[in-house]
Amino acid sequence: MAFEPRRLKQYLLSGVSYAIPFVACGGIMIAFALAFAPKGANNAPDPSGSPVLSLILNIGVAAFTLLVPVLAAYIAYGIADRPGLVPGMVGGWIATHLAPATKLVAITVPGLKDTYQLKQLTQATMGNGDYISAGFLGGIVAGLIAGFIALQMKRIKMPPYLKPIMPIMIIPVVSSLIVGFIMYKIVGNPVADLMNWLTGWLASMGTGSQWVLALILGAMIAFDMGGPVNKVAFFFGAAMITKGNPYVMGACAAAICIPPIGLGLATIVAKRLWTEEERESGIASLAMGMIGITEGAIPFAAADPVRVIPTIMIGSMTGAVIAMLMKVGDQAPHGGPIVLPVVINRGWFVVAIVVGSVVVATIINTLRAIAQRKEEAKA
Repeated sequence: MAFEPRRLKQYLLSGVSYAIPFVACGGIMIAFALAFAPKGANNAPDPSGSPVLSLILNIGVAAFTLLVPVLAAYIAYGIADRPGLVPGMVGGWIATHLAPATKLVAITVPGLKDTYQLKQLTQATMGNGDYISAGFLGGIVAGLIAGFIALQMKRIKMPPYLKPIMPIMIIPVVSSLIVGFIMYKIVGNPVADLMNWLTGWLASMGTGSQWVLALILGAMIAFDMGGPVNKVAFFFGAAMITKGNPYVMGACAAAICIPPIGLGLATIVAKRLWTEEERESGIASLAMGMIGITEGAIPFAAADPVRVIPTIMIGSMTGAVIAMLMKVGDQAPHGGPIVLPVVINRGWFVVAIVVGSVVVATIINTLRAIAQRKEEAKA
């Protein structure tokens, strides 16, 4: 067995097939808890007042938290078989805990009186701001590195007395050390620097050209679906609410739900282009989109990043620009149709989501149809 770049899609699909149940399980429970939760601060869904909903939310978050480690673990498994599982899982977990959030710096927003700290905003809006995460893209990187290292170690000729402990001790320990070092020391700091740079860049734009700002925020929201780029855009929108400008969050709120809704819609309107597993994932994706969980699109993006990521970026950019130009405002640091009761200009909010989702579904189905025709022509 050797690492073959042309089998990259197969490696990614190996991880996605195991990660989908975690997305469905966690996403549906989170969706249920938030959908029925009473409104809390800033009119955002707040299940803390209901012990049952809080318990369901915590269980859902636990399942969802395992998404990236499982994705990384089974990408590595697809490359190196069982010896890849441990370094992949370790690398995936590290990808979501790259560095302390204290690496994020205070940013001054021109034209506003105060400064805000990204770390404080993270804790206030998500309750999980202690670490910087590389998101699912970081998990893919970790899984590929882990699988490659484990595979190379399997090929080392060892004395007969060491062979029995290679897959259960030596390969997991050594490969996890290497993967952990790479993720913490080589990947971690650049991601923190990227988040700081992006935050400063957004802040420097202030409230200038609104449609350009909406284009950028829409692209950032969809790019890594819960990763560092997505979070910078989200926190910027949330920060603007506290400064009396809900329209930036309005654009983000529309963009947030378009990737999962658009991809779920695509699996419904063109079933022949999608496998049964993908159609089932599409239903979960739709549910998560309705309550503003962009991560519902991750299984599609992880399986086919070249087609899916640019497509959902275009869809979210479209929705964000419509929302911004039509003065859609959102008073809650959350997105998706679930925040409709607290949205300003609700009709245009719905239009922005619908148009963006249709754009995603149309583009991705067209791309898949073209790809399938090419494959059939080769056969």
